Amino acid sequence: QVQLVESGGGLVQAGGSLRLSCVLSGRTFWLYTMAWFRQPPGKEREFVAGTVRSGGVTEYADSVNGRFTISRDNAKNTVYLQMNSLKPEDTAVYYCAADRGLNVHTTTYEYTYWGQGTQVTVSS
Repeated sequence: QVQLVESGGGLVQAGGSLRLSCVLSGRTFWLYTMAWFRQPPGKEREFVAGTVRSGGVTEYADSVNGRFTISRDNAKNTVYLQMNSLKPEDTAVYYCAADRGLNVHTTTYEYTYWGQGTQVTVSS
């Protein structure tokens, strides 16, 4: 059974940085495409960033491109989301997702496994 556990969320001022981590257990990590989604208050869950099995291909939402970086360490079964130049509109619950597919998908229904989420709050 796959389990995803996120950590690293918190409260930060606008312009600050946070790094989120997500550990996958129960299966072979490198077989999974990994992604981060977020759900702002009162809104639908949206794609943030994704990376394929090798980490060689990444994809970002336009709203975070150039500010956020997704990376993975297959030896540690962990995917990261480095978030710089944070804005109040980045405030959301951030979720880690995993799928056995080969490509990064930007829709929630493409992902089989989800973490419980971690809150990120950016104050102005």
